[in-house]
Amino acid sequence: MSNDFYTLSILPYSGIIIKICRAYTDSQEDFEDYYQEVCLQIWRSKDKFRGDSQWSTWIYRLSLNICLTLIRKKKKNRQHYASDYTLQNQVGEDNNFAFSDESLNLLYAAIKRLSELDRAIILLYLEEKPNKEIADIIGTTPNNIGVRVNRIKERLKKLLDGKIN
Repeated sequence: MSNDFYTLSILPYSGIIIKICRAYTDSQEDFEDYYQEVCLQIWRSKDKFRGDSQWSTWIYRLSLNICLTLIRKKKKNRQHYASDYTLQNQVGEDNNFAFSDESLNLLYAAIKRLSELDRAIILLYLEEKPNKEIADIIGTTPNNIGVRVNRIKERLKKLLDGKIN
């Protein structure tokens, strides 16, 4: 990957990539692996960008797909080796992946309790993407996104009122 490509095409969108990777990882090590894999796949796939959408939308879609693929691979590996390992799946417990802002950490902990699809939707919503763009990325209708966002917000409110659990 050239420094120019990273500086001009990935770095301006690193905030998007960081948010998505953070929402789908529980440790600093996983986060760094996911971030690196997303950047690598963006570079490898850059010639496949057709310009049908904005570059940022394409990065969003690619980042989500890569994170979801990595999660599925990780789950598959956990199932495969479940008899050998104790699974660690409690958000917030034994977690050295904390950021300094406590309310932000609580929000991410609540977001991590959502399903993979709901997590993707709320991340896009928090980026202030319009329902139409979220629907294009997720592959559903804008009306469905509106309904899901309202349900997700209610769920997040309950989780945050109860300080997760």
